[in-house]
Amino acid sequence: MVFRNGPEYKARLRKPFTPPTVTFKEIHDAVPKHLLRKQPLTSTLYILRDLCISLLLYKFASLIPGTKSLLKSGMWGAYWWFQGLMNAGIFCLGRHDAGHGTLYDSVVLNNIIGFILHSYLFVPYFAWRATHHAHHKATSSIERDENYVPYTRSIFPGLPDEKTATAADYSDVFQETPIYTVLHMFVMQGFGWWIYLTRNTMGSAAYPKGTNHFSPSSPLFKPSQRKYIILSNLGLCITATVLLLLGRDFFLWCYFIPYVVIMFTYLHHSDPTIPHYRKKEWTFLRGAAATVDRPLLGWIGRFFFHNISHDHVAHHFFLGAPFYNGPEITKAIKGVLKDDYNYDSTPAFYALYRSFTQCLFIEDEGDIVFYKNKHGIAARRVQEVGEGVGGELLDPGIEGQLEESAKRQAM
Repeated sequence: MVFRNGPEYKARLRKPFTPPTVTFKEIHDAVPKHLLRKQPLTSTLYILRDLCISLLLYKFASLIPGTKSLLKSGMWGAYWWFQGLMNAGIFCLGRHDAGHGTLYDSVVLNNIIGFILHSYLFVPYFAWRATHHAHHKATSSIERDENYVPYTRSIFPGLPDEKTATAADYSDVFQETPIYTVLHMFVMQGFGWWIYLTRNTMGSAAYPKGTNHFSPSSPLFKPSQRKYIILSNLGLCITATVLLLLGRDFFLWCYFIPYVVIMFTYLHHSDPTIPHYRKKEWTFLRGAAATVDRPLLGWIGRFFFHNISHDHVAHHFFLGAPFYNGPEITKAIKGVLKDDYNYDSTPAFYALYRSFTQCLFIEDEGDIVFYKNKHGIAARRVQEVGEGVGGELLDPGIEGQLEESAKRQAM
């Protein structure tokens, strides 16, 4: 079952897409207002919980024996895994909670907490906060979104237009071995974050080459935000100084390896069944609905990731809602969104492989578009005017081909 699409994903494949018709009023009316209110004490307890567990894990690492043994290897492996989970949770508290102002009523207090937590993780808090807010304002807009913006056909040299492209053309551009795909996945998941921050990879194509999150004069930021970008950089310098003082062994064994054990929101916005919109068809509601909830790591993901994977759709509709109310908000909006609510129980690592191999590019034209794979085929299409409800998978062989490929790779 590791290499199988979830039933919810299969259901989306089997029917053409129609944009949501639900209204914001219907969605907001469905959610009890007390779920949107902040609880400072609860927020503080979650922060203290995460910091205490992280400190205990550092203490655990300091007690790992120096002699070479199987036990020592297992202890380091356990430390890296759980500290990586804790880093992911602290990142969520800084970005999705402090950054959106859902921890406390005070903007200053939220920013102080976010700045400290993000600086500890070597993340430029105010820079990331600025572009992340822009992402939420324009989710799934091809022209205006800031994160996970799809590549278009014209970006790939040598790839003809859709009408004249042949199988050989696609093979020349996208042919990859399973080993290369796995390597690409590792680089993207482990270091893609820094590639985006320094080069704006998969960011908006509207910005010039060289755009990054560290220059105060970057076009990513408004003039009023530039002094805060300097503050973000100062936080990184302080963290780098502390790590330098703690020494190479601490940095490598205790800090760096857990740092790269994080897999996050790429899967919530890069999925073969989820649309992207151009200006004519995009609305805030459609963009917010074009996200996917995933039960990443089950209860472990809920505990460590503060519901950000399980309740990502709710997060996009209610930015100001505390994460600890995410499960109840999700229950409320599911009944309103109905078929427009996107959930996928596909095992996370297979879903990651699926997105890496199928979410390659979109067409340069079209108001509502879906990712295409290395054969130039989209897994889903838009329902045509006058077409009845139902429909079939556009390419019945896609699912089987991908599952077979994943099986071969695992051997």
